[in-house]
Amino acid sequence: MKLVTAIVKPNVLDQVQTALIRHGVGGMTVSEVSGFARQQGHKEVYRGETLTIDFILKVRLEILTSDEDAEGIVEIIAQSARTGEVGDGKVWVTPVESAVRVRTGERGDEAL
Repeated sequence: MKLVTAIVKPNVLDQVQTALIRHGVGGMTVSEVSGFARQQGHKEVYRGETLTIDFILKVRLEILTSDEDAEGIVEIIAQSARTGEVGDGKVWVTPVESAVRVRTGERGDEAL
């Protein structure tokens, strides 16, 4: 099993979700997160004062999947989230040792 994790811009979440559903992904976890990388935050003017916003709002997706489906899911996320601008995000895959479906007690790939 693999855990596919992606950090993407919030405005592309709908198109990423639609693409993943078309691919057959049965579920995912979505969290609002903030951070910075190459874009290093930005400045905004609020009531005449310039404020530095160090952290940019992003969305974190987590999808638990079989080893065989992980690379396809990575490609779908990368293609559907790409705008060509700095800050499009990252996708990575980590191995998962075990998983249990709490409701039924199923383990491993059956828990997916």
